[in-house]
Amino acid sequence: MTDRRAAWRDRLYVIIFGHQTPAGKRFDVVLIWSILASVFAVILDSVRSINAQYGDLLYVAEWGFTLLFTVEYVLRLLSARKPSRYARSFFGIIDLFAILPTYLSLLIPGSQYFLVIRVLRVLRVFRVLKLVEYLGEADVLMGALRESRRKITVFLIAVLALAVILGSLMYIVEGHTHGFTSIPRSIYWTIVTLTTVGYGDISPQTTLGQTVASAIMMLGYAIIAIPTGIVTVELSKVRGGGGLERGRGTAEGPPPPPPARRQCPDCGLLGHDPDAAHCKWCGEEL
Repeated sequence: MTDRRAAWRDRLYVIIFGHQTPAGKRFDVVLIWSILASVFAVILDSVRSINAQYGDLLYVAEWGFTLLFTVEYVLRLLSARKPSRYARSFFGIIDLFAILPTYLSLLIPGSQYFLVIRVLRVLRVFRVLKLVEYLGEADVLMGALRESRRKITVFLIAVLALAVILGSLMYIVEGHTHGFTSIPRSIYWTIVTLTTVGYGDISPQTTLGQTVASAIMMLGYAIIAIPTGIVTVELSKVRGGGGLERGRGTAEGPPPPPPARRQCPDCGLLGHDPDAAHCKWCGEEL
């Protein structure tokens, strides 16, 4: 009995997780089309005229897709070699969130529109089309963002403090008569101006206020470039470029090449140790 169950789980694993096998590819293709159809149904359901005419049909389709994805999620847990690892993985969390909104809609009306998160499941197309290296590039980008988080946090705090100061200044300069009815509303205007969004719902009318606004606009262009530079530097470090100092070399010769980054054939994660036998993310054999 144990051998039969193990064989059944292995066959199921090959179909559901074996994207490199013909059965796995067919399963992923059908899954991706089902995901796109379910997201399209949710989008159509939000259109009032379509909902009035086909609301019942879309409601049935929504529950049909949800039940289908629920069965798929359960089968993934049953067939996974390490169910807890799959449940905590990126795709495992997305798979769970792809079915929860429909059930939550029974308690919280309108929450079913969060089903559009299912579109993230289409990322499996990278595996189906053998574009795993793109997932590796995404891992590099996420690594750069993680390394930048402290610098960006400090930057955002500084910008928020600046917005409070400039917003208070505009409240004093313009006052209630020109739409700056409170300091929070003035801070809102400052943030909109600093980010160069410019809704136009509030605008300074006095000469001094317009002068200050012009300075804030120019400051906004300078501020926007800062986080881009922070992430670019960290991206260069994550990629192994080492910046300008590394590129100059030494008197003994050119700089040594960056260490080779082993890539997982299953999830595409880069950066494994040279002596690693299994992927540190999904557990696949390297």
